Amino acid sequence: MARQLFGTDGIRGVAGQAPLDPKTVFAFGMALGDWAVEVARSRNTAAVAAIGMDTRESGPWLAETVAAGIARRGAATRFAGLTTTPGVAYLTRTEDFVAGVMISASHNPYHDNGLKVFDHSGFKLPDAQEHALEDVIFRYLESGVEPSRQALAPDERLDRRYLDYLVSTFHGDLKGLRIVLDCANGAASHLGPELFRRLGAAVIPIACQPDGRNINLNCGALHTDNLSRAVLEHKADCGAAFDGDADRCMMISASGKLIDGDHVLLIMAKRLLEAQRLNGAKDAPAVVATVMSNLGLEKALRGIGVNLERTQVGDKYVLEKMVDAGLPVGGEQSGHVIFREFATTGDGLLTAIRVLEEVRRTGRSLDDLTKEFFVYPQKLVNVKFKVKKPLESLPGVQAEIAAVRSELGDVGRVLVRFSGTEPLARVMVEGPDMQTVDSCSSRIASAIAAELG
Repeated sequence: MARQLFGTDGIRGVAGQAPLDPKTVFAFGMALGDWAVEVARSRNTAAVAAIGMDTRESGPWLAETVAAGIARRGAATRFAGLTTTPGVAYLTRTEDFVAGVMISASHNPYHDNGLKVFDHSGFKLPDAQEHALEDVIFRYLESGVEPSRQALAPDERLDRRYLDYLVSTFHGDLKGLRIVLDCANGAASHLGPELFRRLGAAVIPIACQPDGRNINLNCGALHTDNLSRAVLEHKADCGAAFDGDADRCMMISASGKLIDGDHVLLIMAKRLLEAQRLNGAKDAPAVVATVMSNLGLEKALRGIGVNLERTQVGDKYVLEKMVDAGLPVGGEQSGHVIFREFATTGDGLLTAIRVLEEVRRTGRSLDDLTKEFFVYPQKLVNVKFKVKKPLESLPGVQAEIAAVRSELGDVGRVLVRFSGTEPLARVMVEGPDMQTVDSCSSRIASAIAAELG
């Protein structure tokens, strides 16, 4: 049976509406409290969970409701306050927490929010565990639970620990480097500028003034135009943009070129290959990416003797593949990059650190480090649907997909999938030129609209 509450990245929706209405959120807290008590008993430790949130105006009441539900079942919480998703993951695995909860809808607009859960290892929960939590949540809802809230006071020591850890991973300094940081008016708004200043960089912050409603609003990792202009205007060496919960990073080179997650994977693959640290369990150098990564990455990696292992969309699936294959780096084109040596989830701040460390080590610019990467034109079309049906059951759609794949051959790719968080069918087409990509993606999108619209 498919999960009903959890999507590809936790539970997500409009704050105040199902599944993020007070009763469901409280039931979620109770289910998590039961699980925390059970895990704590098996580990002979205290049943304590960490909670963090980004800057959305709904964050405080959601945190208080989750905490109250956890407390109802005999477990306790410590509140990290405003922090990043990878910050919660780090604290959960390094402090004496049995679980961690991040309250964020990542790159979504402010009226959305979400609940992301980590276990003590710092990993996002596997699908089976999410299924088990859902069963308990629904049982509590059926019993007629009445939600309540628990007042929370941030423990600032938790954020300090995470920031200190990031600094400790960097070798050398960034003195003389001029960096523009776009923190999406989100979770990195205070951590990002402080981090890079501590490393010695001259920081020009933009979108670092959250008001509860401006998170991701025409800024951050999904809207890099302002960052590109700022890098050129200030004659900066580079720029970095994070999303609302700072688990992804997009960069801008000194020339204004976008450096996305695929470019980062190529930069790090070359570095790890040189250090003979890219071989996995199969003793073949490889990196992990999703089906969304550009064909240009696959070809650039092949050119240096590195394989590309693809997974379904979602950084937790990337991580599962990395662990299974014993590989040190993987990520998504969207900027989620995971460095297993340092983290258990995508971390935008850590990604920027690793890339800039390589810039410093080699003395090469971002433009130079990515010059052999030819980006195949790519277009993503979202098609709204009323009733979801398996794509395999739609003959018109399957025929159009087959026709496009035949036309593109080995100079293009087609991917059609459903969003894990919204009622959308996503059509991605890559090809040799934008005219071809536009035509092919439109044909498939029209076929989907005809059968599902």
